[in-house]
Amino acid sequence: MKIIMLGAPGAGKGTQAKMLADKYEIPHISTGDIFRANIKNETELGKKAKEYMDKGLLVPDELTVNLVVDRIKQDDCSKGYILDGFPRTIPQAEALDKALSDLNDKLDYAINVEVPDENIVKRMSGRRACVGCGATYHIVHIPTKVEGICDRCGKELILRDDDKPETVEKRLKVYHEQTQPLIDYYQGKGILKEVDGTVDMKEVFDAIVNILEA
Repeated sequence: MKIIMLGAPGAGKGTQAKMLADKYEIPHISTGDIFRANIKNETELGKKAKEYMDKGLLVPDELTVNLVVDRIKQDDCSKGYILDGFPRTIPQAEALDKALSDLNDKLDYAINVEVPDENIVKRMSGRRACVGCGATYHIVHIPTKVEGICDRCGKELILRDDDKPETVEKRLKVYHEQTQPLIDYYQGKGILKEVDGTVDMKEVFDAIVNILEA
């Protein structure tokens, strides 16, 4: 079962990917984790990626695809995997398809967690992060016992710049320009499935499981 998770930032695709990975006992792979692991282990690919990141540059598509393919060749991916946050663009999707095809492999599903922009802005502007331990909360969905204070370490909570409405709107604009075309791409491949991401997290999960087990 080889799955790609699609959806705007804040749509909840990362949470769903983790839950699916636990249920089906397959790895949840995010490019951020791959970069960090390769840089920490000082692999050749990791050293190359670090050069770009240290200069504040995006890691080129070819190198990113090589890192992803290197990861999915590992033994724990033999039953499948869930890609989260990659591919982000059509060139990345095409490069990934070619790399998989060279391995006589292909993706089974591209699952799009569909949430309207206004819901995302509202959802993300309610997030709060602890300045001490980094724990995250939500003023509506995951409130703390004492308002503005972390349950774990007692430090104050802040609204991160990333979660401010104006930043979220900018990120959504980039998403629609770059990543939205992937939805058409995977639709054309016949593997796109869409779920309503505005409902309860458990309902979203159940909808995805129904698709995978249909």
